[in-house]
Order: sequence, then C-alpha cells, then structure tokens
Amino acid sequence: MYHTYILKSLKTKKFYIGYSENLEERIKLHNQGAVKATKNKGPWKMVYSEKFYNSREAVHREKQIKSWKNRNSVEKLILK
Repeated sequence: MYHTYILKSLKTKKFYIGYSENLEERIKLHNQGAVKATKNKGPWKMVYSEKFYNSREAVHREKQIKSWKNRNSVEKLILK
C-alpha cells in the first residue's frame, strides 16, 4: 500500500504533503531530520493520510493537494 499524507509542524504550524510506501518509517525520517524539506522544522505530527494501491495514484493525489494554493483547503480536508 502507498500513502499520501499531511504532516503538521508542531514548531512552525506549517504543513508538509508527501507520499510513501512505508508511512511509519517516513514519518520517523521526517522527525529525525533526515528529509531535507522538513529538516529543522519539526517535530512533525501526521494529521491526515489516504491509502492507495499503487504509487501512481498516491503521487497524483499528492500533486493534487499540493496544487491547492490556500491553507484553508488543506485544513478542510484534514477536518473531514
């Protein structure tokens, strides 16, 4: 299974959107500072995830969410 996920920084309150086949390991890497885009901005908390059967679908959803230009759209998705 693949996952598209949204993390929220407990430090900056910003969101990070990504996808992974191993969600638990990926979040661990974010919190260890091993991911360049999120380094020094954590700790991170997962606030949303969706499951997909293949990486193509997960990447498509990641790009769709990233294309939303305002924070309110992401927050509405999280609250569903």
